[in-house]
Amino acid sequence: MSLHAQQFFTEHLALPFADSSIVGGTYYATPLPSSPLRLRIDFSRTIVADEYGGLRLAVIHPDKGELDAVALSFTEHGTFAHRDAARNTQPGQIGYGIIRVFKDRPDWVPWQGAHVANLRAAIEQYTAVWFPGAWKTTPPVRSRSRTARNVPTAPAGASATRTR
Repeated sequence: MSLHAQQFFTEHLALPFADSSIVGGTYYATPLPSSPLRLRIDFSRTIVADEYGGLRLAVIHPDKGELDAVALSFTEHGTFAHRDAARNTQPGQIGYGIIRVFKDRPDWVPWQGAHVANLRAAIEQYTAVWFPGAWKTTPPVRSRSRTARNVPTAPAGASATRTR
């Protein structure tokens, strides 16, 4: 099973927690260093083998176990709306709003084309309840690029050169 979880959580979702680790397809984090609470994020399975319909977030206490959990559906957060529209896949059809893992294709990235802004916002909202202040929002770093400027053009008129 290759969910490419490392890439999904650290690069695509870009979760901000420095004290985190990914084991298999599960993301573990300690959002607040002084707190005993931990965050666990798994891919949420559907009833079909090797098929996932969202993410499951859970708050874990070392002594008391799981304190709270929430499922975030890819469909509800529009994660694959663009992909599904391009494929003309409608709600209720096979493959709508889910990802699949193909065991015979380890190079296949199942979440390719995912738009995670709404999903990431939901994760931020959930973690703000249990880990206030842990999510440090900073504006995205933009690389310097060329700026457009107006360049004067030669006036249109008769040319001394011959063109065809």
